[in-house]
Amino acid sequence: MSERLLQLNWSRVLGRVVIVLMVGALAFYAMEPWLPWNTPTRPRTIVVYGFSILGDVMNKGIFPAFQKEWQARTGERVEFVASFAGSGTITNQIILGVPAQVGILSTELDAQRLVDAQVLAEPTWRALPHNGTLNLTPFVILTHKGNPKNIHDFSDLARPGIGVVHADPRTSGGAMWGILAEYGSARQLGLSDADAANQLAGIWKNVVAQASSARGARTQFENGFGDALVTYEQEALYDIARHKFDGEIIYPRSTVESEHTVVVIDRNIAPAERAVVDAFVEFLWSKQAQNIFVQYGFRSVNEALNGDTFARIEKPFRVGALGGWQNAKQNIIDALWKEKIIAVQPK
Repeated sequence: MSERLLQLNWSRVLGRVVIVLMVGALAFYAMEPWLPWNTPTRPRTIVVYGFSILGDVMNKGIFPAFQKEWQARTGERVEFVASFAGSGTITNQIILGVPAQVGILSTELDAQRLVDAQVLAEPTWRALPHNGTLNLTPFVILTHKGNPKNIHDFSDLARPGIGVVHADPRTSGGAMWGILAEYGSARQLGLSDADAANQLAGIWKNVVAQASSARGARTQFENGFGDALVTYEQEALYDIARHKFDGEIIYPRSTVESEHTVVVIDRNIAPAERAVVDAFVEFLWSKQAQNIFVQYGFRSVNEALNGDTFARIEKPFRVGALGGWQNAKQNIIDALWKEKIIAVQPK
């Protein structure tokens, strides 16, 4: 074979190799985004269970804000799986084994139930900022537009002919806060234990409808039940901001400020998820998150962020003024409300 012919054959072979390599490179380039090592990282997932009125602020405010911050910081996406119901209901669900990693409960009493059920080893929430208290909201009275029954304080709810809508204390943390407001306000205004008990009994004699959660009680009220609703201030303020409230907010002279407790359920957090869950919990007390809560009608634990946003209450108090949750549960909710008021009412 001549040298010229050999050169031509090698040129053809090399040309074919180059073409094959080029085609292969183009095919690899086209397929490369779908190859296993280039599959987009699966998002982190955080499971949050919260009491009923948190639904909108978490889904529309807190979750998106944290997702944006976490992605900017790490490049990772975060998805939230969340459920909201009465505080007692979600506490029961956590005890029964739902995979909640973070719980936001209406009362510290529900958090203590998790310790009693050995879901938490101890009151771990007290190591969080503000002893685990995330935000606040005082208990107020909502009436229909124009306040036709002339209601101005909790004492008016005990008058004959007043129909009261209330959440059920057996499932709702908000309802238990309501009981403390109805009883404790009388004590804060200088009345005796007997007077406070009579006020509480008079109010519950007038309860015409109950729901399993504060949100459910609000729905009943809006559907025409009763003359007044005892509920969180946040419920009304948030709806006023959206032009969805057609009633009146009545601020009692004295009322309780509810304190909402964050718990971290360690047994449901895999090692790979610890960093993102801890970062989310820390974020809840950041200035950004606390401002979001204020925008949705909650009072911040950082008093400076509340500014002039909220109405002044003459004599606000917290559960500590009633001896703390254990004392309030034993002596006011159980011994008084359950055994002396509800138990003797006609079925």
